[in-house]
Amino acid sequence: MPIRDLPPFRNLRDFLAHLSAQQDVARVAPPVSLVHEMTEIHRRVLAGGGPVLHFDHATDAAGRAATMPVVVNLFGTTRRVAAGLGVYPERLCALGEALAALRGPQPVTGIGDAVGRLPLLRAALRTRTHRISQPPVQSEIRLRGDVDLSRLPIQTCWPGEPAPLITWPLVVTRPPGSQPSDIATLNVGVYRMQVLGRDRLIARWLAHRGGAAHHRAWAAQGKEMPVAVAIGADPATMLASVLPLPETLSEMSFAGLIRGERPRVAPAVTVPLMVPADAEIVIEGWVSPTETAPEGPYGDHTGYYNQVEEFPVMRVSAITMRPDPLYVSTFTGRPPDEPSVIGEALNALALPLIRQQMPEICDLHLPPAACSHRLAVVAIRKRYPGQARRVMAGLWGMLPQFSYTKGIVVVDDDIDIRSGADVLWAVSTRADPSRDLMLLERTPIDYLDFASPEPGLGGKLGIDATNKIGAETHREWGRPLAMSADVSARVDALWPRLDAALRGFQKGEEQ
Repeated sequence: MPIRDLPPFRNLRDFLAHLSAQQDVARVAPPVSLVHEMTEIHRRVLAGGGPVLHFDHATDAAGRAATMPVVVNLFGTTRRVAAGLGVYPERLCALGEALAALRGPQPVTGIGDAVGRLPLLRAALRTRTHRISQPPVQSEIRLRGDVDLSRLPIQTCWPGEPAPLITWPLVVTRPPGSQPSDIATLNVGVYRMQVLGRDRLIARWLAHRGGAAHHRAWAAQGKEMPVAVAIGADPATMLASVLPLPETLSEMSFAGLIRGERPRVAPAVTVPLMVPADAEIVIEGWVSPTETAPEGPYGDHTGYYNQVEEFPVMRVSAITMRPDPLYVSTFTGRPPDEPSVIGEALNALALPLIRQQMPEICDLHLPPAACSHRLAVVAIRKRYPGQARRVMAGLWGMLPQFSYTKGIVVVDDDIDIRSGADVLWAVSTRADPSRDLMLLERTPIDYLDFASPEPGLGGKLGIDATNKIGAETHREWGRPLAMSADVSARVDALWPRLDAALRGFQKGEEQ
């Protein structure tokens, strides 16, 4: 099975050209301020399922024109997220199955099976990087006194925020002792970055993230950590950087897998790192082992401002860019926002991998309105008492993403988990608080969840809303109401005439 439906997008411009051909990019000609106005326009367009926005004339707080266009809402629909991964929306689950097969391949059962797996083998070979000697992203290089972050059109998204914030940075790091050319050791994560001055940024990464782990290792040796920040990479690299990948798999390698083409990388100019060769902009520099600065408050995906905290400071040593670069930005806030849309699409991508570990799971839904990962609804094929609790425990320990999920509702496979009415019916008729609640205390939780009693440490609640079997109950369990098949068939045959009569009645009522 081919792993892509669409041709490879080597860079952001290839992707935008594809979306433009689909009439999914809108050029915004009037001047729009980077301070709040761009966020509000983006917010309204995203909520309506609208296109990518290409702002031709962004302006800063003083009304000065930006030196480059700004692109937002790149992944504001599931359709565009799927396209960034190279597939049609209805094929996200198929792509997830292919990726699950690569992670846990089954024994070959015959010649036909081996031939059928050749596309997956070719895809796996594309995880090797291709080193470029003259990368497009280094067409213009600014060093030392010519480094000035204010030349970039960096947004201030919400009222009360202290400074412009880079919101779509792909932050590249590696552990000490590794070779700069060893792509397998690289971590690429999206960590927002507050502008402190013309050549200083705050690197806000939470303790469990790969960049933070690398920084702790460098700081333990008393050394500055080399960092590169790519803005406007190809869509596969951008999406790989937000996926909950295994710690042993580099985001750049994974990007080659889903892109259908080996990742193109190049040595950075001033730091010992490899960077995406076809990015629009790369900011290079060094993160101090000791210097920190107060970051925030900034609007977050929770729909609230986060509290002010100390995070490491990055000293910028170079800014490189393509000719006539594009700056990619976004905002985070109460869903819907781009992170929640991406999370909904990645839900379908992750389901086959989850099923690989727990085959009894039929479906899983992370409602975007619940900040994507804080609540999960799971449908299972129940076979034995206590199975719902086993599924809860398994999910909480399966991926780092699920350590943030503070509520899991488990239902039977007759429940539509995307229907709030169905889920509420199951909870209200199949769960008893004295028996079916699973409460965990003092577990890892989303650091941004101010509702928890301690930062990064809180509780989890599981609700077993499945039909109870065996030792789970001593009472006769209820039987759901259902019309007989023959009556349903007779009414189906009668319905066209009833439908016409009802439409006529409704028109009479309207008059």
